[in-house]
Amino acid sequence: VAAEQFPSNYYAWDRLAKAKNAVVRSIGVADGPNKAQRWNTALLEAINERTAAVALSHIHWAEGCLYDLPALRAKTRAVGAWLIVDGTQSVGALPFDQRKIQADALVCGGYKWLMGPYATALAYYGPAMDNGVPIEENWINRKGSQDFRNLVHYQDAYQPLAGRYSVGEQSNFVLLPMLEAALQQLIAWEPARIQAYCATLNAPYLERLKSLGFKIAPAQERSHHLLGVQLPNELSMDMVQTALQRANVLVSMRGQSIRISPNVYNNTEDWERLTAALEQIATAKST
Repeated sequence: VAAEQFPSNYYAWDRLAKAKNAVVRSIGVADGPNKAQRWNTALLEAINERTAAVALSHIHWAEGCLYDLPALRAKTRAVGAWLIVDGTQSVGALPFDQRKIQADALVCGGYKWLMGPYATALAYYGPAMDNGVPIEENWINRKGSQDFRNLVHYQDAYQPLAGRYSVGEQSNFVLLPMLEAALQQLIAWEPARIQAYCATLNAPYLERLKSLGFKIAPAQERSHHLLGVQLPNELSMDMVQTALQRANVLVSMRGQSIRISPNVYNNTEDWERLTAALEQIATAKST
Protein backbone atom coordinates (compact mmCIF):
# COMPACT_ATOMS: atom_id res chain seq x y z
CA VAL A 1 0.00 0.00 0.00
CA ALA A 2 0.98 3.64 -0.29
CA ALA A 3 2.12 5.15 2.99
CA GLU A 4 -0.41 7.33 4.79
CA GLN A 5 -3.26 6.40 2.49
CA PHE A 6 -6.84 6.56 3.73
CA PRO A 7 -7.24 4.31 6.81
CA SER A 8 -10.10 2.22 5.39
CA ASN A 9 -7.77 1.06 2.62
CA TYR A 10 -5.22 -0.04 5.18
CA TYR A 11 -7.19 -1.74 7.95
CA ALA A 12 -8.87 -4.28 5.65
CA TRP A 13 -5.53 -5.39 4.21
CA ASP A 14 -3.92 -5.43 7.63
CA ARG A 15 -6.57 -7.83 8.92
CA LEU A 16 -6.29 -10.07 5.85
CA ALA A 17 -2.50 -10.11 6.06
CA LYS A 18 -2.62 -11.20 9.70
CA ALA A 19 -5.07 -13.99 8.82
CA LYS A 20 -2.88 -15.20 5.93
CA ASN A 21 0.50 -14.81 7.67
CA ALA A 22 1.44 -12.06 5.23
CA VAL A 23 2.95 -8.61 5.67
CA VAL A 24 1.59 -5.20 4.68
CA ARG A 25 4.31 -2.94 3.33
CA SER A 26 3.66 0.82 3.36
CA ILE A 27 5.69 2.54 0.65
CA GLY A 28 6.36 6.25 1.05
CA VAL A 29 8.92 8.93 0.19
CA ALA A 30 10.00 12.16 1.83
CA ASP A 31 8.42 15.51 0.95
CA GLY A 32 10.26 17.55 -1.64
CA PRO A 33 10.54 18.14 -5.38
CA ASN A 34 9.16 15.52 -7.76
CA LYS A 35 7.47 13.66 -4.93
CA ALA A 36 4.90 11.94 -7.13
CA GLN A 37 7.58 10.74 -9.53
CA ARG A 38 9.73 9.45 -6.68
CA TRP A 39 6.72 7.81 -5.05
CA ASN A 40 5.78 5.95 -8.22
CA THR A 41 9.35 4.78 -8.62
CA ALA A 42 9.43 3.51 -5.03
CA LEU A 43 6.15 1.65 -5.49
CA LEU A 44 7.34 0.00 -8.70
CA GLU A 45 10.64 -1.01 -7.11
CA ALA A 46 8.82 -2.53 -4.11
CA ILE A 47 6.80 -4.94 -6.28
CA ASN A 48 8.41 -8.36 -6.70
CA GLU A 49 7.57 -12.06 -6.94
CA ARG A 50 6.51 -12.10 -3.27
CA THR A 51 3.89 -9.39 -3.83
CA ALA A 52 0.32 -10.68 -3.65
CA ALA A 53 -1.53 -7.40 -4.16
CA VAL A 54 -1.00 -3.69 -4.55
CA ALA A 55 -3.87 -1.67 -3.04
CA LEU A 56 -3.91 2.09 -3.39
CA SER A 57 -5.90 5.04 -4.64
CA HIS A 58 -5.74 6.69 -8.05
CA ILE A 59 -4.47 9.77 -6.18
CA HIS A 60 -3.29 10.28 -2.63
CA TRP A 61 -6.26 11.31 -0.52
CA ALA A 62 -4.46 14.15 1.29
CA GLU A 63 -2.03 15.48 -1.30
CA GLY A 64 -3.54 14.70 -4.68
CA CYS A 65 -0.35 13.00 -5.93
CA LEU A 66 -1.10 10.99 -9.07
CA TYR A 67 -0.14 7.33 -9.05
CA ASP A 68 0.97 5.77 -12.34
CA LEU A 69 -1.65 3.03 -12.44
CA PRO A 70 -0.82 1.74 -15.96
CA ALA A 71 2.82 1.21 -14.95
CA LEU A 72 1.78 -0.38 -11.67
CA ARG A 73 -0.64 -2.63 -13.55
CA ALA A 74 2.13 -3.79 -15.87
CA LYS A 75 4.46 -4.57 -12.96
CA THR A 76 1.80 -6.38 -10.90
CA ARG A 77 0.77 -8.44 -13.91
CA ALA A 78 4.40 -9.40 -14.52
CA VAL A 79 4.70 -10.88 -11.01
CA GLY A 80 1.17 -12.29 -10.80
CA ALA A 81 -0.11 -9.80 -8.21
CA TRP A 82 -3.50 -8.10 -7.96
CA LEU A 83 -4.01 -4.38 -8.46
CA ILE A 84 -6.85 -3.09 -6.26
CA VAL A 85 -7.79 0.57 -6.75
CA ASP A 86 -9.72 2.75 -4.32
CA GLY A 87 -11.43 5.26 -6.59
CA THR A 88 -13.24 7.15 -3.83
CA GLN A 89 -10.88 10.12 -4.01
CA SER A 90 -11.00 10.55 -7.77
CA VAL A 91 -13.65 8.71 -9.78
CA GLY A 92 -16.31 11.19 -10.80
CA ALA A 93 -13.98 14.19 -10.92
CA LEU A 94 -10.89 12.69 -12.59
CA PRO A 95 -11.05 10.52 -15.73
CA PHE A 96 -10.46 6.83 -15.02
CA ASP A 97 -10.25 4.35 -17.91
CA GLN A 98 -10.72 0.80 -16.64
CA ARG A 99 -10.15 -0.57 -20.15
CA LYS A 100 -6.66 0.95 -20.04
CA ILE A 101 -5.79 0.32 -16.39
CA GLN A 102 -7.47 -3.10 -16.06
CA ALA A 103 -7.54 -3.11 -12.28
CA ASP A 104 -8.58 -6.40 -10.71
CA ALA A 105 -11.01 -4.42 -8.60
CA LEU A 106 -12.10 -0.79 -8.45
CA VAL A 107 -14.08 0.29 -5.38
CA CYS A 108 -15.67 3.73 -4.96
CA GLY A 109 -17.50 5.15 -1.98
CA GLY A 110 -20.60 6.87 -3.32
CA TYR A 111 -20.61 9.89 -1.03
CA LYS A 112 -17.64 11.81 -2.37
CA TRP A 113 -16.83 12.66 -5.99
CA LEU A 114 -19.67 10.46 -7.21
CA MET A 115 -21.84 12.98 -5.34
CA GLY A 116 -24.19 10.33 -4.00
CA PRO A 117 -25.45 9.74 -0.46
CA TYR A 118 -23.65 8.11 2.42
CA ALA A 119 -24.05 4.32 2.84
CA THR A 120 -23.66 3.70 -0.91
CA ALA A 121 -20.73 2.41 -2.92
CA LEU A 122 -20.02 1.06 -6.37
CA ALA A 123 -17.41 -1.45 -7.43
CA TYR A 124 -16.04 -3.21 -10.48
CA TYR A 125 -14.59 -6.72 -10.09
CA GLY A 126 -12.48 -8.30 -12.81
CA PRO A 127 -12.06 -11.97 -13.73
CA ALA A 128 -9.62 -12.60 -10.87
CA MET A 129 -12.55 -12.06 -8.49
CA ASP A 130 -15.10 -14.27 -10.27
CA ASN A 131 -15.03 -16.99 -7.62
CA GLY A 132 -14.23 -15.00 -4.50
CA VAL A 133 -15.99 -15.22 -1.15
CA PRO A 134 -18.00 -12.08 -0.30
CA ILE A 135 -17.62 -10.24 2.98
CA GLU A 136 -21.35 -10.32 3.64
CA GLU A 137 -23.61 -13.37 3.49
CA ASN A 138 -27.16 -12.38 2.57
CA TRP A 139 -30.07 -13.84 0.66
CA ILE A 140 -29.91 -11.48 -2.28
CA ASN A 141 -26.35 -12.27 -3.35
CA ARG A 142 -27.17 -15.98 -3.68
CA LYS A 143 -27.93 -17.53 -7.06
CA GLY A 144 -31.60 -17.45 -7.97
CA SER A 145 -32.55 -14.92 -5.29
CA GLN A 146 -34.92 -13.23 -7.74
CA ASP A 147 -37.19 -16.30 -7.42
CA PHE A 148 -38.94 -15.54 -4.14
CA ARG A 149 -40.82 -18.85 -4.18
CA ASN A 150 -37.66 -20.83 -3.63
CA LEU A 151 -35.68 -18.66 -1.22
CA VAL A 152 -35.74 -21.30 1.50
CA HIS A 153 -34.16 -23.83 -0.83
CA TYR A 154 -30.74 -22.91 0.49
CA GLN A 155 -27.73 -23.33 -1.76
CA ASP A 156 -24.03 -22.62 -1.79
CA ALA A 157 -23.86 -20.82 -5.16
CA TYR A 158 -23.68 -17.04 -5.34
CA GLN A 159 -24.91 -14.67 -8.01
CA PRO A 160 -22.56 -14.82 -11.03
CA LEU A 161 -19.55 -12.55 -11.44
CA ALA A 162 -19.64 -9.32 -9.40
CA GLY A 163 -23.17 -9.98 -8.17
CA ARG A 164 -21.80 -12.12 -5.35
CA TYR A 165 -20.27 -9.06 -3.70
CA SER A 166 -23.43 -6.96 -3.45
CA VAL A 167 -24.42 -5.75 -0.02
CA GLY A 168 -27.69 -6.85 1.58
CA GLU A 169 -30.65 -4.53 0.99
CA GLN A 170 -29.04 -3.49 -2.28
CA SER A 171 -32.51 -2.64 -3.66
CA ASN A 172 -32.63 0.48 -1.49
CA PHE A 173 -35.47 2.57 -2.90
CA VAL A 174 -34.28 5.83 -1.28
CA LEU A 175 -30.49 5.89 -1.62
CA LEU A 176 -30.01 4.22 -4.99
CA PRO A 177 -32.24 6.62 -6.99
CA MET A 178 -30.24 9.44 -5.41
CA LEU A 179 -26.97 7.82 -6.48
CA GLU A 180 -28.32 7.16 -9.97
CA ALA A 181 -29.30 10.82 -10.37
CA ALA A 182 -25.82 11.87 -9.24
CA LEU A 183 -24.18 9.55 -11.77
CA GLN A 184 -26.35 10.86 -14.57
CA GLN A 185 -25.34 14.40 -13.66
CA LEU A 186 -21.63 13.46 -13.61
CA ILE A 187 -21.94 11.83 -17.01
CA ALA A 188 -23.46 15.07 -18.32
CA TRP A 189 -20.73 17.20 -16.72
CA GLU A 190 -17.90 14.80 -17.71
CA PRO A 191 -14.94 14.25 -15.35
CA ALA A 192 -12.49 15.72 -17.88
CA ARG A 193 -14.46 18.96 -17.92
CA ILE A 194 -14.56 19.00 -14.10
CA GLN A 195 -10.76 18.73 -14.07
CA ALA A 196 -10.47 21.51 -16.64
CA TYR A 197 -12.79 23.76 -14.65
CA CYS A 198 -10.87 23.18 -11.41
CA ALA A 199 -7.51 23.71 -13.13
CA THR A 200 -8.64 27.06 -14.56
CA LEU A 201 -10.23 28.11 -11.30
CA ASN A 202 -7.20 27.19 -9.18
CA ALA A 203 -4.35 28.49 -11.33
CA PRO A 204 -4.12 32.20 -10.41
CA TYR A 205 -4.60 31.56 -6.70
CA LEU A 206 -2.01 28.80 -6.56
CA GLU A 207 0.50 31.21 -8.08
CA ARG A 208 -0.32 33.77 -5.38
CA LEU A 209 0.18 31.15 -2.67
CA LYS A 210 3.50 30.02 -4.12
CA SER A 211 4.71 33.62 -4.13
CA LEU A 212 4.07 33.65 -0.36
CA GLY A 213 6.19 30.56 0.24
CA PHE A 214 3.51 27.87 0.16
CA LYS A 215 4.67 24.69 -1.59
CA ILE A 216 2.50 23.01 -4.23
CA ALA A 217 3.36 20.08 -6.48
CA PRO A 218 3.62 20.74 -10.23
CA ALA A 219 0.33 20.37 -12.10
CA GLN A 220 1.50 17.28 -13.99
CA GLU A 221 2.11 15.40 -10.72
CA ARG A 222 -1.26 15.98 -9.05
CA SER A 223 -4.98 16.27 -9.61
CA HIS A 224 -6.83 19.59 -9.87
CA HIS A 225 -9.87 18.65 -7.80
CA LEU A 226 -7.81 17.65 -4.75
CA LEU A 227 -4.40 19.08 -3.91
CA GLY A 228 -2.13 19.56 -0.94
CA VAL A 229 -0.62 22.93 -0.04
CA GLN A 230 2.37 22.75 2.31
CA LEU A 231 2.79 25.63 4.73
CA PRO A 232 5.93 27.80 4.86
CA ASN A 233 8.20 26.82 7.74
CA GLU A 234 7.40 29.98 9.71
CA LEU A 235 3.65 29.24 9.83
CA SER A 236 2.11 26.82 12.29
CA MET A 237 -0.96 24.77 11.46
CA ASP A 238 -2.72 26.13 14.56
CA MET A 239 -2.30 29.69 13.27
CA VAL A 240 -3.58 28.77 9.82
CA GLN A 241 -6.51 26.78 11.14
CA THR A 242 -7.61 29.69 13.34
CA ALA A 243 -7.35 32.17 10.45
CA LEU A 244 -9.35 29.95 8.11
CA GLN A 245 -12.04 29.33 10.70
CA ARG A 246 -12.43 33.09 11.17
CA ALA A 247 -12.79 33.47 7.40
CA ASN A 248 -15.36 30.65 7.33
CA VAL A 249 -13.18 28.57 5.01
CA LEU A 250 -13.34 24.78 5.27
CA VAL A 251 -10.30 22.73 4.28
CA SER A 252 -8.73 19.57 5.66
CA MET A 253 -5.53 19.64 7.70
CA ARG A 254 -2.74 17.05 7.61
CA GLY A 255 0.63 17.63 9.21
CA GLN A 256 2.05 20.85 7.73
CA SER A 257 -0.28 20.73 4.72
CA ILE A 258 -3.83 21.75 3.98
CA ARG A 259 -5.94 19.83 1.52
CA ILE A 260 -8.03 21.91 -0.86
CA SER A 261 -10.83 20.14 -2.75
CA PRO A 262 -12.66 22.40 -5.23
CA ASN A 263 -15.53 21.19 -7.35
CA VAL A 264 -17.94 22.67 -9.88
CA TYR A 265 -19.92 24.41 -7.14
CA ASN A 266 -16.86 26.44 -6.08
CA ASN A 267 -15.98 29.76 -7.68
CA THR A 268 -13.52 32.65 -7.52
CA GLU A 269 -15.23 34.07 -4.43
CA ASP A 270 -14.36 30.91 -2.50
CA TRP A 271 -10.74 31.03 -3.64
CA GLU A 272 -10.49 34.76 -2.89
CA ARG A 273 -11.62 34.17 0.69
CA LEU A 274 -9.17 31.31 1.19
CA THR A 275 -6.24 33.14 -0.41
CA ALA A 276 -6.91 36.39 1.42
CA ALA A 277 -6.89 34.61 4.78
CA LEU A 278 -3.60 32.87 4.00
CA GLU A 279 -2.05 36.06 2.59
CA GLN A 280 -3.00 37.97 5.72
CA ILE A 281 -1.43 35.50 8.13
CA ALA A 282 1.68 34.96 5.95
CA THR A 283 2.27 38.69 5.58
CA ALA A 284 1.74 39.34 9.30
CA LYS A 285 4.17 36.58 10.22
CA SER A 286 6.87 37.82 7.84
CA THR A 287 6.70 41.37 9.29
